[in-house]
Amino acid sequence: MKKKLIAIAVAGLLAAPLANAQTANVTIYGRINMDIDFISSATNSGLGELQRVSSNTSRIGFKGTEALGGGLNAIFQIESQFQGDGVTPGNNNWNQLASRETWLGLQGGWGAVKLGYMTTPYDDAHAIFGNTNTALTSILQTGALWGQHGANNRANGSFGARTANSIRYESPNISGFTGKLQYSTNEATSPRGWVGNIGLFYDNAGLQAAAVYETNQEWRGADLNDQAFTIMAGYNFGVVRPALVYEHIEYDTAGGTLKRDLFGGTATVPLGSGKLYGAVIYANKGKGDGLKVGNVNGGKDTGAVQYELSYSYDLSKRTTAYVGYVYIDNDKYATYTFGHNGNGSAAPGVDQQGLILGMVHFF
Repeated sequence: MKKKLIAIAVAGLLAAPLANAQTANVTIYGRINMDIDFISSATNSGLGELQRVSSNTSRIGFKGTEALGGGLNAIFQIESQFQGDGVTPGNNNWNQLASRETWLGLQGGWGAVKLGYMTTPYDDAHAIFGNTNTALTSILQTGALWGQHGANNRANGSFGARTANSIRYESPNISGFTGKLQYSTNEATSPRGWVGNIGLFYDNAGLQAAAVYETNQEWRGADLNDQAFTIMAGYNFGVVRPALVYEHIEYDTAGGTLKRDLFGGTATVPLGSGKLYGAVIYANKGKGDGLKVGNVNGGKDTGAVQYELSYSYDLSKRTTAYVGYVYIDNDKYATYTFGHNGNGSAAPGVDQQGLILGMVHFF
């Protein structure tokens, strides 16, 4: 009898954790995105002057939710990037654990709070006008001019990049509207700057829109503050989805304030099992003669236009093949380059172009 009671007690202890585990779930997800690039170099605008195989933010991640009761959930995500084309010298950190979106938080009817390493709401808005058909990455990424992603990081004047030490709040969806707030501190440098973001998003009945503001306080140095504001909208008519974007950015410099405006339009057209995507994005000349932050220069002949055309074809629900062409027409003193997988700032006035053939698989 005693042996039976002991066996029942042990079984009960083992079953309790299993019962609790049923309220939690973990999902493994990711993608591998590979392509062949034929592009110009930073000093030569000739197509195919540089040839390579690229891994476009290929990643693997784990995310999950645990029900805590009372409508409250614990949520987490651990995401890591890997280089499908081999380790890039000097950039080995991309192959480390948690090198991408990684956070822990709480979620309820009031919204969600997250702590960790995250992109900002400014970058979240990119999907409204950017090329989602090619996963918002590769040299076809439409942030070459918008957000100045070609500058690579905030120390060079870019906006929207992933930020460490982040605290983020996301509101619940109310009739298609959601709000996002994010604050990030820079603990590694002196002065210890900070990044602030606020965004309002709308997604309902085929209409997507966003208005987002980001400020980077003392990220490039003492008393050097940057700010950017962007609005965008896209509507799916079924036969075509057009989208428009406007951006205004400002930089503090020792010689004064550098400003720049940007306008753009994109269109996505379904074609059978594929989609045709086109974009024209115009960055006006910088206002502030002789001033420079990253690839934004002030004065005459410092603007640029980005042209893009691509076609993506769904081989299955999880695998897409694509081909595309991008051309960045730099004015005489402009130095813009690709928004992703760039090769350093272009020499002044050197146009950038690239032809790409690739495939992405989601899992």
